[in-house]
Amino acid sequence: MNILKGLGDFFALDIGTNAIRVVQLKKAGAGYTLEHYGYAPIDSKLTGSDSEEARRKVGEVIMTAVGQSGIKSKNVVIGLPSSKTFTTIIDVPMVSEAELKATMKYQIDQYIPMSVEDAKVDWALLGNSLRAQNQQEVLLSSVARQYSEDRLELVEALGFNVIAAEPDPIAMVRALSMPGATGAVLQLDMGENSTDIAIVYGDTPRLVRTIPTGVGSLVKSTVTNLNVQEDQARQFILKFGLAPDRLEGQVLRALESTLDNFAAEVVKSIKFFETRYPSIAVGGVIVTGFAATIPQFDQYLAGKVGKGVQLGNPWQGIQMAEADQRQLAAVAMEFSTAIGLAKRGVEQ
Repeated sequence: MNILKGLGDFFALDIGTNAIRVVQLKKAGAGYTLEHYGYAPIDSKLTGSDSEEARRKVGEVIMTAVGQSGIKSKNVVIGLPSSKTFTTIIDVPMVSEAELKATMKYQIDQYIPMSVEDAKVDWALLGNSLRAQNQQEVLLSSVARQYSEDRLELVEALGFNVIAAEPDPIAMVRALSMPGATGAVLQLDMGENSTDIAIVYGDTPRLVRTIPTGVGSLVKSTVTNLNVQEDQARQFILKFGLAPDRLEGQVLRALESTLDNFAAEVVKSIKFFETRYPSIAVGGVIVTGFAATIPQFDQYLAGKVGKGVQLGNPWQGIQMAEADQRQLAAVAMEFSTAIGLAKRGVEQ
């Protein structure tokens, strides 16, 4: 969440668990034009390792994605995975901006789950509190200093200039929020190992959390319950999904327990929000990532949470060539973080 230090061209870099994604956008009227993009699959064992060899290989895949994209800029905005960041919304007294800056220094320590010396912390004023008079809400985010510096070093060693870093769920909100939207909506991006959730009111996040369930969890359940190999399990999930009439409903039954726990966490998030803001009801759910590509996942989730569920479109408002649309079709739903980061730069 660092403030942008530079001007001019830059691109977004999402170092995901199973792929590297890069995007460069250009403002075009009320929307954007896709200038460049790149996508390079990566072994999740590499992105989950701290070894020098793994870091070197991750760097190589980043350069592959940037190379295929045609991006020339050296300035980059990077995402920070939600598993490595802590984000919360707090109420503070209604004071001037100068007073707020002074008091936040002393308030931060009681909110973040690590010592201030070991953390990098940033905050943004959201505006008047939606639940308390004479209060205003602040979005507070932190990341371990060591992790942040390691990530910075990895990217800058490749010859790039990191001008901003931002938690992935905050970028997701920017990609999925619709201009002029009112009311509250839950946004959900399922990745390989976890799922980012943000409940957004208007275009501002008011609750941010991560569920430690991703498509990898579904694959493991399928492997265990259907006694198949990982590759076959993943294929079953992404091809047949949760359809009760495909493979005689075996995939759905194999995933039932994992999915029920997942849905319970989504319901818990909604209840927490509606308890914090009694006058605001969550009107629906927007899903992206693997949650948007697994057949009938949206229908399953709608039945469990009792809310309408629709597929999100991280590419909304972005003009691109038909050839690019075809090329991106299979992985388009994986780009929420990268697009949100790219829009952050263009907007600021």
